[in-house]
Amino acid sequence: MAYDLITMGRIGVDLYPLQTGVPLPQVTSFGKFLGGSASNVAVAAARLGRQAAVITRTGDDPFGAYLHEALKGFGVDDRWVSPVPGLPTPVTFCEVFPPDDFPLYFYRQPKAPDLEIDAHELDLDAIRDARVFWVTGTGLSEEPSRTATLAALAHRAKAGTTVFDLDWRPMFWTDPGAARPFYAEALRHTTVAVGNLDEVEVATGVREPHAAARALLDAGVELAVVKQGPKGVLAVNSAGESAEVPPLPVNVLNGLGAGDAFGGCLVHGLLAGWDLEKTMRHANAAGAIVASRLECSSAMPTPDEIEAAVTAGAVQ
Repeated sequence: MAYDLITMGRIGVDLYPLQTGVPLPQVTSFGKFLGGSASNVAVAAARLGRQAAVITRTGDDPFGAYLHEALKGFGVDDRWVSPVPGLPTPVTFCEVFPPDDFPLYFYRQPKAPDLEIDAHELDLDAIRDARVFWVTGTGLSEEPSRTATLAALAHRAKAGTTVFDLDWRPMFWTDPGAARPFYAEALRHTTVAVGNLDEVEVATGVREPHAAARALLDAGVELAVVKQGPKGVLAVNSAGESAEVPPLPVNVLNGLGAGDAFGGCLVHGLLAGWDLEKTMRHANAAGAIVASRLECSSAMPTPDEIEAAVTAGAVQ
């Protein structure tokens, strides 16, 4: 059975304050949610009707059991989610100060289990056969995950659509300055690169959006997607087509998770064969909808919700 989407990368438990505008020392109640970018993208795609699975690892603990239950509840196949004895499932806290301040506090010590993905344990045939395969920059930050990520990309050899979410988290790297060669190697094996301005600069050394998109295409991808924050999103492909789409107006409650919703809808649009502009408009709408909600995974929008936002030109 070939999946529409297999993602590979982070998973964890998000603990979000149920009070907005309150610093963590004063917060008294939290909500517990599935988190981690690769896992959230799989959830977002599943919410849009796609058959999705995730390759990741958890701790052998109650939080790990919770993540299995959450994935299955969202319709994401968890067959490649395995425990790592001795390492705790990661937990992430945030503070919620709308509209644009959402500090994150990652608890991934002594090491996150999702960085213990081993190349020898990968189902390479399933990875090759998936219609879309999605990897992240965090997966390159430590061994054995780095070798596993690059081995999966090399085995896939650009079959179907292979997406590299640039996903730059410098706190996950022992030496952030050493990242670019690994990013360059991953780009050689991918057909789509997605990142914000900071992330494309790490990958290419270029920050100006159009120049960065060109640098990503020159690095080997067929579609470069550059997220520009308040200026919207730019997409350029190797055929010379481009689309630049502004963000949808939205009352932001929590901006975290919007990029993962964007990613899940991007996958959906690519699988549906939409043109660049339609894909970007719908992906923007998906991200805006999640930004209007507190949580991430459980906030992923349905097709009807995205269509309504695109039609209205705003998130109601």
